Amino acid sequence: MTRKKRLDPAIFNLPVEKMKAGYYSDKYFVRAREVLLKDKHRPRVTMQVFGKTHAYLGGIDEAIAILKLCAEQWRELEVFALYDGDPIEPWETVLLIEGPYDAFANLETLYLGVLARRTRVGTNTHIVVEAARPKQVMFFPARHDHWLVQTGDGYAAHIAGAIGVSTDAQASWWGSEGVGTVPHALIAAYGGDTVLASKKFAELMPDGVRLVTLVDFENDCVGASLRVARALGGRLYGVRLDTSETLVDTSVVPQMGTFKPTGVNPQLVWNVRRALDKEGFQEVKIVVSGGFTAEKIRHFEEAGVPVDAYGVGSSLFQGRFDFTADVVRLEGKPCAKVGRSYRPNPRLERVE
Repeated sequence: MTRKKRLDPAIFNLPVEKMKAGYYSDKYFVRAREVLLKDKHRPRVTMQVFGKTHAYLGGIDEAIAILKLCAEQWRELEVFALYDGDPIEPWETVLLIEGPYDAFANLETLYLGVLARRTRVGTNTHIVVEAARPKQVMFFPARHDHWLVQTGDGYAAHIAGAIGVSTDAQASWWGSEGVGTVPHALIAAYGGDTVLASKKFAELMPDGVRLVTLVDFENDCVGASLRVARALGGRLYGVRLDTSETLVDTSVVPQMGTFKPTGVNPQLVWNVRRALDKEGFQEVKIVVSGGFTAEKIRHFEEAGVPVDAYGVGSSLFQGRFDFTADVVRLEGKPCAKVGRSYRPNPRLERVE
């Protein structure tokens, strides 16, 4: 019995013919396969895949889809794998492929790439989610990378515990949609009037869309939050503080002297929370964004800063979580480069 259902390979919308042809693969894998085919040599190998750092695995269902749809014959292979979201140790085998090497030699670049990418995003998101727990984390890094990576990145973040993603593409693999706020550009389109832009949003967007307004357009988060709350009442779900790291919010200026006053800092959040509560807007949530990392979130949480949700962006793409694949057995017998011997993993499950 498998632990859970894997994603249908069709959901990844792979360019199968190009992948089979080696278009996205390192050339030496493509040529290695050509040698085997021309020599009519079909050795059965065991390919072992592992990472070198503590992480939370991502991209494994996508890697399996590549093997299922792009291998010469899926039925020729026996594949054993962990699951997306599984914690993994350095050197732990996460994927084992057994079969004629020519059947999948040209796919190594592809499955290693998706494992590296999705594991990086998923691990970074997991760390941020743990730092913020029980507060919510919204995954907002789409603008920091190429649009083609959005779908898989969004799923990796979802598995890691992010409660919202910013684009429909990021949410597509589990049948959801993107979330967002009233952006600065819309406020600018209404002459810099945060209240007017928010009222138009409330008027013209469906009632089911949560209304969260950016309130730092004029560098006066307290004033803008109060004006929007007064104008929209119960329709306002929350305000988002996104003050630049080079600016000091108007409300913070009189309090400067004992803390770093720039950007979204604890004092600014407290100023907004107290102002909203004083006027009876206790239900209005506060979302913060702008340079938030796991370390900064931990600092806020340890200090008891009244944040309801964190928007996190580019920091979720940092670091390296590379994977390596090695042939470790030939025709069932040990055959590997020195230092890369077969390492069985009882956690692996057969992929049907």
